[in-house]
Amino acid sequence: MQTVTREARKAPRPRADALRNRERIVTAAREMFVEFGPDVPLDEIARRAGVGNATVYRNFPDRDALVREVVCSVINRTMAAAELALTQTGDAFEALERFVHTAADERISALCPMVQSAFDQNHPDLEASRERCESLVGAIMDRAKAAGQLRSDVDVGDVMIAAAQLSRPPAGTGCDIADRYVHRHLQLFLDGLRAPARSVLPGAALTMEDLRQA
Repeated sequence: MQTVTREARKAPRPRADALRNRERIVTAAREMFVEFGPDVPLDEIARRAGVGNATVYRNFPDRDALVREVVCSVINRTMAAAELALTQTGDAFEALERFVHTAADERISALCPMVQSAFDQNHPDLEASRERCESLVGAIMDRAKAAGQLRSDVDVGDVMIAAAQLSRPPAGTGCDIADRYVHRHLQLFLDGLRAPARSVLPGAALTMEDLRQA
């Protein structure tokens, strides 16, 4: 009697493939949010990522979830650059420089405003990334001050707002001249943070709490 074997069930896709798809979606979304703003169609993001629409919605049930993931991933990569610089050189001011320049390359100034208009600012994932970022930058600045590298009359909020203002234009807008000179102007700002200070700054140092209450 001949035995009939049942066709083996199709094996699920390896977890590594699923992670790569998710990363492709986040990368494509970041690029398109910067180019066109937060309202770019999710179908277009799927097309650029090279995945199907169902894959996008399986990973991100709505636009808010995708925007949040993009912002958190950008914050995390920016922090990783600062941490790597600190590990490699032990130089706190160099780590601060790496943070600021990487933030510009990641287009944080274009992406973070989406948080205020797109979704819950108090989402646990966003809060965790934001708090870790503030803690890291604060620790690096304290270390640079203790080493006599950083002027004492500045705080984390000063760095964040200046980096955002001197960085690239808002999402969905084009400004080639700003893109070409952003790192030059950021370095001018960073050089102005070095100790000893050449002048007395008006007003008080800007903290992150000041920014949140503004």
